[in-house]
Formats: sequence, C-alpha cells, structure tokens
Amino acid sequence: MKNTTSFLKDTEAAIRYGVSRPTIWRWTKNGKFPKPVKLGGGSTRWRCSDLEAWEQLQIQNIASSNTNS
Repeated sequence: MKNTTSFLKDTEAAIRYGVSRPTIWRWTKNGKFPKPVKLGGGSTRWRCSDLEAWEQLQIQNIASSNTNS
C-alpha cells in the first residue's frame, strides 16, 4: 500500500476556510494555523492531515467554550 500525503496551496486553504490568502498567511505568522512545509522550487503547501487536525482542535475549543458558558 502506498503512503501518500495530500497538500493544499494557500489559495486552496483560503477557499476551504472562506478567507483570503493574506488571512491564511497572517494566521500562520501569528501561530493560529498549522505551519506549511516547503516542497522545493518555491512551493509552500499545507498537509491536509495537519489542517484536519487543526479543524478538530477548533471544534473541540468551540465545544468546550459552549459548555463553559
């Protein structure tokens, strides 16, 4: 079985979260978003697995803030 990792461009991540490309980079710079990986040749991408883990963390944070209200 082949182990493949999927990656997203900044434009694709922006579409996924309904924000602009600069927002993705601002979140990354501020440590509020997973760090991208450099694939060479000027390509910077985000691992889909990192984004999915980040999404789960956001869901957990929302759920815990709702139970604390």
